[in-house]
Amino acid sequence: MPDTEQTRAYALTPEELARFHQRGYHGPFKVYEVDEMKAIWRKERLRLMDRSDAIYQEDAAQSGNTNISNYDRHLDNDFLADHICRPEVVDRVTSVLGPDVLCWRTEFFPKYPGDEGTDWHQADTFANASGTPQIVWSGDEAVHFGGTITVWTAFTEANEDTGCLQFMPGTHQTMVYDETKKMHYDPDRINSEVKQGVRRGFFGYDYRELQIDPEFEPDEAKAVPMVMRPGEAIMFWSTLMHASLPHKGNTEEMRLGFAGRYVPTSVHVYPDTTEIVEYGGRVSLEKFGSVLVSGRNEYDYNAIATQTTTGHPFVTR
Repeated sequence: MPDTEQTRAYALTPEELARFHQRGYHGPFKVYEVDEMKAIWRKERLRLMDRSDAIYQEDAAQSGNTNISNYDRHLDNDFLADHICRPEVVDRVTSVLGPDVLCWRTEFFPKYPGDEGTDWHQADTFANASGTPQIVWSGDEAVHFGGTITVWTAFTEANEDTGCLQFMPGTHQTMVYDETKKMHYDPDRINSEVKQGVRRGFFGYDYRELQIDPEFEPDEAKAVPMVMRPGEAIMFWSTLMHASLPHKGNTEEMRLGFAGRYVPTSVHVYPDTTEIVEYGGRVSLEKFGSVLVSGRNEYDYNAIATQTTTGHPFVTR
């Protein structure tokens, strides 16, 4: 349930907040003990195989290669519903965004042995794949802010062998990609391209198609690997240049990250659209709702999912 307490145990200190604004990220920090996370995931991975109450059904996505069916499982899974509201996460997010916050999307990011890394990219309105803005900041806020706060939690080992995240610190203030351009989806691109000596792709897209400067090349020398143990998380602006390394296949365990995306309640979520169309598929937003994880929502333009005391964790109203 939303936390309305003024004192937040995990809030960023002034020094941490200043460093976050400088670098564009904070962490890694602990959300669960390593053994606790391993035990949780052994149980939850089986529960998540039941998609009967998932708000996006795989057959509706109309593609075996789409990422859409990985979205928003917190709306039908109790553990994930609790996770996005945990004070270890929300206290840190509200330190940046203020007291009134929505979680508007969650995503799983599996990387299996042999999988390519993910292209260097930034996301502001998240129109990069669909061509339609999925979040739009309001009024004067839009002049100073954009993007979303992502909290990426490692459910398994995330290191340089299994394909951990990479960041370019301080790159969150200037967009080098134009999300109004159109990327072209081609599933044959998956696991087939090498960029600057690294096997990288973007789930069937090529993020280079959005470059403002066609000659731009990310400076790999500035890349910092984000090595995390199971149960650790990292918080970053989606406008920060980020990527991931390939899974080298030295272990049979997949690397699994779970990303929660957070915005102030004033941000318009999926404005003027009733479906998500990307990654070669489409899903209806009929059952979708953002989750109020902190404070109050005084705006009437977003669909809101409300936590229940019995049954499924959230119901859209």
